[in-house]
Amino acid sequence: MARSDMPGQLKDEPDLLPDPVRITTSDLRFALVAGWRDFRRAPAFGLLFSAFYVLGGLALFAVATAVGSDWWLIPFILGFPLIAPFAAVGLYEVSRRIELGQELDWRSVSRIVIAQKDRQIPSMAMVILLMFMFWVFVAHTTFAIFLGTASLTNVTSSAALLFEGRGLAMLAIGTLIGAGFALALFSFTVVGLPLLLDYETDFITAIITSIEAVRLNFGVLTIWGAMIAALIFAAILPMFLGLLIVLPVLGHATWHLYRRLMPDPERDQPRPI
Repeated sequence: MARSDMPGQLKDEPDLLPDPVRITTSDLRFALVAGWRDFRRAPAFGLLFSAFYVLGGLALFAVATAVGSDWWLIPFILGFPLIAPFAAVGLYEVSRRIELGQELDWRSVSRIVIAQKDRQIPSMAMVILLMFMFWVFVAHTTFAIFLGTASLTNVTSSAALLFEGRGLAMLAIGTLIGAGFALALFSFTVVGLPLLLDYETDFITAIITSIEAVRLNFGVLTIWGAMIAALIFAAILPMFLGLLIVLPVLGHATWHLYRRLMPDPERDQPRPI
């Protein structure tokens, strides 16, 4: 079945999906440039969607500081890239509408985003959130195993504990475990999330298709994943404020990279709404 130009509409049958193709590092540059262009074209959308994550990060920091448990922020900050892709769903719709030459207005974009509650994106969201919470549990368990409860009470006043003896071992093991979580969710979502917005299909098929795209382009997409992680971590450092720019640009860029990974001949030319 041909793809619908209105991804918020439910249909009786699933769409026929295009096959993922191989890309190169030049496609990464194209995606970043296109992402920046879309953000500049419609900055209000990007600032609004990313503001939820900035405010959430500031609230988390305030709570952790108030109760004197700054160290609890460590797994949340390290795990932030695991849930950041879900912030981009609204940005995908903005880029999709720009690509098709459709009108950009809050009512139309909001209607499509809200309509996703009746489709498959909430199921993907549950996968993301469950893996994120499991990562937080594993991270705290690893912390306790290596440093012990006595060290946990001192780490906020002596960060040197993390860079000597068991602390170094904990960081090494924790990094490997976190990398595994990040790779799994990146493989699920880099194509899976925009695909669920773009086509009528189930989230299992979207995950399988996304994994296949990563398999075909493991080297290039590993670079992309590393770029995303580095940019998000850098954006978090200035009190999460950098996310106001980084998240929208990466969200728009991911849409354009998805379009390179999953080209559809029927959509080579923009079409009116």
